Amino acid sequence: MRDDYPAFTERGAEILSVGPDKPEQFIRYWGNENIPYAGLPDPDHTVARRYRQEVNIFKLGRMPLVCVVDKNGRIRYAHYGTSMADIPPNEKLLAVIDELNLES
Repeated sequence: MRDDYPAFTERGAEILSVGPDKPEQFIRYWGNENIPYAGLPDPDHTVARRYRQEVNIFKLGRMPLVCVVDKNGRIRYAHYGTSMADIPPNEKLLAVIDELNLES
């Protein structure tokens, strides 16, 4: 997502990444990796529980969850990953956003 961030913002979309790390770790990682979008630390798993993100210690922790939320706050697309590598391609997410933009 980092590399295609301009393609998201050109469509009026914004990215928010939620992770299990503490704020200090989040800030350090975001700075080291030059990530241009917002990150939200969720060390208590409050957000993960709310969106039913799976945690599987046998698969190294939280499984990826990718959502596209419309301007009214409704989830219009959700992908619940089954492994750490199970993340939809940016092209899929951009296509969903394009479709939403056509509807509005």
